[in-house]
Amino acid sequence: MSVAEPRRIVLFRHAKADWPQVSDHERPLAERGRTDAAVAGRKLADTGITFDLALCSTATRTRETWKLAVHELAHRPKTVYEERVYEASPGELIAVLDELPDDVRSVILIGHNPGVHGLADILAGSAEGDARERMNRRGFPAAGFALLSFDGPWKGVEPGVATLMDYWAPSE
Repeated sequence: MSVAEPRRIVLFRHAKADWPQVSDHERPLAERGRTDAAVAGRKLADTGITFDLALCSTATRTRETWKLAVHELAHRPKTVYEERVYEASPGELIAVLDELPDDVRSVILIGHNPGVHGLADILAGSAEGDARERMNRRGFPAAGFALLSFDGPWKGVEPGVATLMDYWAPSE
């Protein structure tokens, strides 16, 4: 990739989780979540992005979502299970992104709401077409993802720096 190519960030909310009698961190995916995670993976493949890195929350539902989605991609990126993504605020997620090495051009972050939705909204200084309207109208449901693009180093990730290129969520 050339230096002139923009960086890509995909913010991917975990698929629908079940509510068994376990801690929040250990909640698994519901049956619908397993189906939606695979569909989301196919939609991620349709973006044509080759991810250099996946940053995934350590929660069971995010790990299961990623495991099902990544099988749909042509290239499996290096995956880092990052404890700081679990229950993270948008500011905490920006701090994680700020630490990425400059050779990473595209990253997918698999996390939780409200942090994922908040981060997408905060980073997007502009949006293509109706992407922001669709994202905010739907409230960023489970298995949804936002595709953002920006120029500059990872240490430059800050509010308003990116363009929201697209948003997708499974139909409810």
